[in-house]
Amino acid sequence: MIMNVLLLGATGFSGKEVLKKLLHDGHQVTAITRNQHSLLLKHNNLLIIEGDILNADLINTALKNQDAVINCLGIGGKGNGKPNNLISNATKILVYAMEIQNVKRIIAMSNVGAGNSRQHQPWVFNRIILPYFMKWLKVIIDDKNIMEKIIMNSKLDWTIIRLPNIIDKKPKRTITDSINGKGLKMSITNIDLAHFLANQLNTNKWMHKAPSVSN
Repeated sequence: MIMNVLLLGATGFSGKEVLKKLLHDGHQVTAITRNQHSLLLKHNNLLIIEGDILNADLINTALKNQDAVINCLGIGGKGNGKPNNLISNATKILVYAMEIQNVKRIIAMSNVGAGNSRQHQPWVFNRIILPYFMKWLKVIIDDKNIMEKIIMNSKLDWTIIRLPNIIDKKPKRTITDSINGKGLKMSITNIDLAHFLANQLNTNKWMHKAPSVSN
């Protein structure tokens, strides 16, 4: 089914591929970006709105006539290791606006290690690697934990996709999804991720669930 989709994070590493996939599938996409010139892709089915994702008025305007939202927001690269609540703050504004406007469907990117998926990670990762050697990732996961709670406690029809390392390689076209995080590999290609996210628009398999996904 063709939909009107609001895409957040369209200029990011993963968001760009998600945007391409949505347009390829025929969806009408509205993308919010801080700088419209950073989004080089042009398409008849693409509407670019320039502005701040923390601007509630802008979010409310962008949500009009939308059928679904895909949230690919990130902080860019590995960040600086300092606490950053951009994603959760934006999600709070977004979810409130979606509930007011009765836009029910949201699909959001998260990380393996967030929420209850952390209990399925090796002890050495949780207690040593993450807090001492990957502080930049811990900051992201901390923010995604807040984001997940906001979405899960909402009245929306949500799906949260928890992801491992996302790599820029040729797609493998094989995806493993798991509700408990077991049996996963260490990475997923950007294109495979984009296909999985976009395909959630037309399935209820993971409705109100947070699967972990890899190649």
